[in-house]
Amino acid sequence: MVMAITSSTAAHTSLASVTLEVADLAAARRFYAAFGVDTCIGLRASGAHSTGFRGFTLALTVSGPATVDSFVTAAVEAGATVLKHAAKSLWGYGGVVQAPDGTIWKVATSAKKDTGPATRQIDEVVLLLGVEDVKASKQFYVGRGLTVAKSFGGTYAEFGPGASSSSSSVTLALYKRRGLAKDLGVPADGTGSHRIVLGGTGDPFADPDGFAWEAAA
Repeated sequence: MVMAITSSTAAHTSLASVTLEVADLAAARRFYAAFGVDTCIGLRASGAHSTGFRGFTLALTVSGPATVDSFVTAAVEAGATVLKHAAKSLWGYGGVVQAPDGTIWKVATSAKKDTGPATRQIDEVVLLLGVEDVKASKQFYVGRGLTVAKSFGGTYAEFGPGASSSSSSVTLALYKRRGLAKDLGVPADGTGSHRIVLGGTGDPFADPDGFAWEAAA
């Protein structure tokens, strides 16, 4: 059962931008332009230590299987590694790739058949944070003023856009860390920097799992 929760707190945080921290900025810019997601995220150079699973994924929702294949092919041709080949599932069709900078991307559709030719259009981008305690992290963000749009107990939570985040093209969601790693086909262990920074409309802070928020430019 999906349960919507609305915070009674006046919104003072909303997701305005997502920035990936990469070791090679020029190479990352080339990759993301070729992948076709460069307008959805920001990039900046960082030498922060990071090993294993960084605790998040960025998921693209597209119109059909042919479009999934188009994005996955573009990513691989630009240097990405396939973690899960695109295939049909109970929920639709999708695949998982890892960018040269280490960021994991999932491309999926709920459609199991194409109703038209492949496009390069993205219907939705979701930033899934892998957290240890979904309920606790959800309440933390509600306390920061975010509104919960969907909630599946202690498994998944998705936030609606804030009053000041209409320019953001990314939806924020929470998922159990080990469950997320399993879904992506990678070990759950990882240390060091998440290598991602969330730009918000409020003051800088870090959430219970160490994901950093800073004031959006």
